[in-house]
Amino acid sequence: MAAILPYGLSAILLVAGALAYANSLHGGFLYDDRSSIPHNPHIRQLWPLSASLTTPPQTAIAGRPVVSFTLALNHAFGELNVTGYHAFNICVHLLCALLLFGIIRRTFLTAKLNTYSQRSGTWIAFAVAAIWMNHPLQTESVAYIIQRTELLMGLFFLLTLYCALRGWSSAYRWTWFAASVVCCALGMGCKEVMVSAPLIVLLYQRAFVTGSFGESLRRSAGLYAGLAATWLILAALMATGPRNESAGFGLGISALDYLRTQAEVLVWYLRLCLWPDPLAASYEWTLAQTFADCMPEGLLVAVLLIATGWALRGRSVLGFLGAWFFLILAPTSSIVPIVTEVAGERRLYLPLAAVVVLVVLGVHRILRALFNLTPAPASARPAVSAALLIAVVALAGYGTFQRNKVYEGDLALWSDTVAKRPANYRAHSNLAAVLLQDGRIDEAIAHCREAIRLRPDHARAHANFGLALKRDARIDEAIREYETALHFKPDEPQIHHNLAIALLAAGKIGDAIEHFTAALKIDSARPLTHLNLAEALVLRGEHAQAVEYYTEALRSDPDLAAAHFGLANTLAILGDSDQAIACYRRALRLHPDQPNALVNLGRLLAHQGDLDEALEHYRAALRIDPDHARATESLNAALAAKARPPAP
Repeated sequence: MAAILPYGLSAILLVAGALAYANSLHGGFLYDDRSSIPHNPHIRQLWPLSASLTTPPQTAIAGRPVVSFTLALNHAFGELNVTGYHAFNICVHLLCALLLFGIIRRTFLTAKLNTYSQRSGTWIAFAVAAIWMNHPLQTESVAYIIQRTELLMGLFFLLTLYCALRGWSSAYRWTWFAASVVCCALGMGCKEVMVSAPLIVLLYQRAFVTGSFGESLRRSAGLYAGLAATWLILAALMATGPRNESAGFGLGISALDYLRTQAEVLVWYLRLCLWPDPLAASYEWTLAQTFADCMPEGLLVAVLLIATGWALRGRSVLGFLGAWFFLILAPTSSIVPIVTEVAGERRLYLPLAAVVVLVVLGVHRILRALFNLTPAPASARPAVSAALLIAVVALAGYGTFQRNKVYEGDLALWSDTVAKRPANYRAHSNLAAVLLQDGRIDEAIAHCREAIRLRPDHARAHANFGLALKRDARIDEAIREYETALHFKPDEPQIHHNLAIALLAAGKIGDAIEHFTAALKIDSARPLTHLNLAEALVLRGEHAQAVEYYTEALRSDPDLAAAHFGLANTLAILGDSDQAIACYRRALRLHPDQPNALVNLGRLLAHQGDLDEALEHYRAALRIDPDHARATESLNAALAAKARPPAP
């Protein structure tokens, strides 16, 4: 019976986790998802690996090739169907829960924890895994697709430790050690937090297996040499500066200010572990400028760090739990500033496990003491413990199920964030962008104004304000906002692009061309910018140069129907009818419901004497738009020409 118990509990874990995240399967692509998935050309092919492992710079997957490859797998099997991406995330999370269950259960089999029976150790491990899995803090990592960076790092982190501890007690130790090193290497390709994995493995062996660092290194020298070698992989990935615009020194936040602020953040993290409310997708933390600003939190963190060090010296379980929490958080919560996000829930994905273990062990001891003080029969004790566990896991699962709804779309996400963190200027700016997509211009303008009030130098807020004003036909005001945005962020290609669009609307074609060109100098892989620059050149009569930019747009995005259509129109003006006809046909294959393309194609065919096909295209145009004047005129002219007797 004891041998069957872990398998039964594992099945329960899978069911409970699947139920908690069942309503996250159909959430759309959010914020950072877009640059990494639908707008990322590298994931559109699995082979060669050089393509699928390539990551766009300054995105959530930059420098994280393993994550990029999993996105390419998703795209290969389901293209941009969000269900497959969400299902992948959920499966990874469930695997992590099973691994955590296995690691803790095997830890209770060590001599260090021999005061616990095998059965009670299994149940404690199950309780930790179930609560950790269903904890609402995990929703961002699971329901927000691109946060699989955290999920995959967590999976390979746990696999690294699991394989190592299996190797310490197995006849196939080198097979397990090799697997541990491979998993650690893969984790380094998922997220930089993996840097702490070799240290955690060493601390675990010292705390639960050998009792000393020297003995651990002597018995597993090959393992630690391999694990340490994986740091070279991480160093190589980081050397390219994949996110050097959002993380690092010299970006406007000093290391000391960031460190002081992280004392407040760490205390907030601990609070959320114990009571996960309110949760927000973005916190936008106010920096602590002096030590007085963070004195209470700083003292608490210092006490916890000292206690962790003292407990580690005594090789206690508490020391390892403290090290797990602080070491895994260290890359994001120490001195290296992450300027775009000082605090983030997903960073607690693995550290949360230490807090849950500590709480479960504490509750277990309290219950055992209470049972010893009460006359309740021994047979009732498991039922009471099970009822308490079911209640906690069910409550956590319900919280997760409700929190998943926030990640259904951008409107829900940013509305919730503004409600929870009203002083978050990024949230107001992002909500404004979403409201604009829904056509709610007045509301968008209000949130843009609030974002600018909170942070006058926030370029994106000014850019969104410009977009809202343009939609409201206030072109001159929109241009001023775009120019202000460029003042604060002159190297942002999208702002140059949007300013150029507004300048075109104001009839300033030369200025528009200048900003389209500036956008392409910063980022040449922008098909829409090539397209709009080509159309601006057409307006200025520079048709031959426009052909070059239409062609470049199609080189970046061969399925851009508007570029095929614009190129066809320009080639027709230049007198290249055959190429123009071919381009119209390609445009109509991609977008059959274009009456103007149908009419223009028909006219070229009629000019070449193919009146029958021309008539088909005119009639097709009129089926789409019965009031299309050019289609009616062209149809009548073609019918008259067809009825005219041939010349003798």
